[in-house]
Amino acid sequence: MEKFEMAYDIKLFYLFNNLSGKSEVFDWFAVFFADYFGYFVAVLFFAILFLAPFYRDRIKVFLTVAISVVLSRLVITEIIRFFYCRPRPFMAYTVNQLAEDANCSFPSGHAAFFFALAMAIYFYNKKWGWVFFTAAVVMGIARITSGVHYPLDILAGAAIGMLSAYFVFYLTKRYENFC
Repeated sequence: MEKFEMAYDIKLFYLFNNLSGKSEVFDWFAVFFADYFGYFVAVLFFAILFLAPFYRDRIKVFLTVAISVVLSRLVITEIIRFFYCRPRPFMAYTVNQLAEDANCSFPSGHAAFFFALAMAIYFYNKKWGWVFFTAAVVMGIARITSGVHYPLDILAGAAIGMLSAYFVFYLTKRYENFC
């Protein structure tokens, strides 16, 4: 990455990270949204899978989400991290570290996972898709605020997740046309 982009990324990181360390309540919320909110989002996904207007396409929605998430988080993100390992902010700089995570920072696995989930849901139900996109954005900002990711990590993870879901959905639609 260019030095200008990296400097801008670090400045934007500090803009969010400097919000932490000033209030125990704010820090608690930042850690909750960075580390634990994803579990609630996963439970919400399964709840709406059975309760929302997906009832005719439950298996298709579930498979689209599952394949999108696996492709984005466990395949593409890990391949990128194998070739390029960017140290996490708390490993490279003095930060207000609220959460901890191991391995490489770029791209964000959390963002790849939850943006893939949101995009896949969006293809089947726009309203619920926006709910999940909002949750993914909140988690991404919280992970920056907590000191475990740079903004570009989140943006790259979001792009990987959304493109993975688009690819899987496109293949699903194409396969339906052949059957």
